[in-house]
Amino acid sequence: MAKQTNITHKGAKPFIKWAGGKTQLLADIERNLPADFRTREITYVEPFVGGGSVVFWVLQNFPNIKRAVINDINPKLINVYRTIKESPEALIAALHLIEDAYLPKNHEERTAYFMEQRRRFNDVPLSNVEQAAIFIFLNRTCFNGLYRENAKGKFNVPHGRYAHPTICDEATLLADAALLQKVEIMCGDFAATEVYAGADTLFYFDPPYKPLSDTSSFNTYVKEPFDDAEQIRLRDFCNIVTQKGSRFILSNSDVKGKNPADNFFDDLYAAYTIHRVFATRMVNANPDKRGKLTELMISNTRHTASQTRFELAVNQ
Repeated sequence: MAKQTNITHKGAKPFIKWAGGKTQLLADIERNLPADFRTREITYVEPFVGGGSVVFWVLQNFPNIKRAVINDINPKLINVYRTIKESPEALIAALHLIEDAYLPKNHEERTAYFMEQRRRFNDVPLSNVEQAAIFIFLNRTCFNGLYRENAKGKFNVPHGRYAHPTICDEATLLADAALLQKVEIMCGDFAATEVYAGADTLFYFDPPYKPLSDTSSFNTYVKEPFDDAEQIRLRDFCNIVTQKGSRFILSNSDVKGKNPADNFFDDLYAAYTIHRVFATRMVNANPDKRGKLTELMISNTRHTASQTRFELAVNQ
């Protein structure tokens, strides 16, 4: 277990870059929280944790949350979370070794070092600590800070060009380690989190987004595609947790903003509340295609001025 001496969770934040991170949407997420969220003992569940911006924010701002659960289907990502929780000092030491080996090199030497570490990450059995350290290193030094896997499940993002990348953010790792002590960490399909559904549970879903086009999308976090059938299965899961009395908030792309005739999500979540919010996305390799887009914030709660609490937006 992680040592707790002189460790606080103040300043906990994502330890990696992550495409589609929700830091800029936290205010919109907060506006969709139940009105009594601060006053109840809530179980918070995040079935697609990704970079963790929401769970770190929630746990620091809502101390009434006594239980939190995070999950992701990517085992290498979940290994990083578990390593930070259980062995932060060993991870920090491993990152310092990588940092000392990488930073003094010129760009060509850095590229060769990066490619060797990528090969080891994909093909060599590693300890949990070493795999976590290389994961963070690759994320901090690869092109655009992306995590992408090919059809064989291998990380395939090329080397980036950063003059002074932060490879070991010791303060963040220690703060995250402290906060993760109250978090249960799962690895698998999002549907496995159903066991936590109940009247005092809030789910936040941030699945791989539905592509806005055939060429401008990015959701290959793992080799298995999250296609329309998966989007429909997630909606069905939202129905299940709603029937069990849980509240949920879900983010996704606004395909209607790209194509006004595309009612995929409007039809799929017609029983629920849909808000459109603005977000700036910087993932596209073409700078001309980056910028502000509308995204969807979907929930099964509604609030009126005469109410002091949120009510489920669909009939049980």
